Amino acid sequence: MSQLETFDNAYPGRRYKIAITCPEFTSVCPITGNPDFGMIRIEYIPDKKCLELKALKFYLFAYRNEGIFYEMATNKILDDLVKACEPIWMKVEGDFNARGGISTVVSAVYEK
Repeated sequence: MSQLETFDNAYPGRRYKIAITCPEFTSVCPITGNPDFGMIRIEYIPDKKCLELKALKFYLFAYRNEGIFYEMATNKILDDLVKACEPIWMKVEGDFNARGGISTVVSAVYEK
């Protein structure tokens, strides 16, 4: 996986929300090997660090070759982002395209 990077939050005493959308998320089904497509939405209230977007983009792009279930991808992304920036609050939502007539949305939340 690509390395996540952060930068210092210029307003660490203020509670504000950052919302990031990755509309072109791709991973691989670990059973069939077929590509899975979806959207990853990230919302967080930073503490001392903010996520650097270029590094985040490369981190998410690294899933293109990863065989992983939707639930695992969403929770792993949350765990990795929390570890990188130690936010006050964070939500990661994976909104995956329909396959076989079924679409899936997975939400995972962290709170300090």
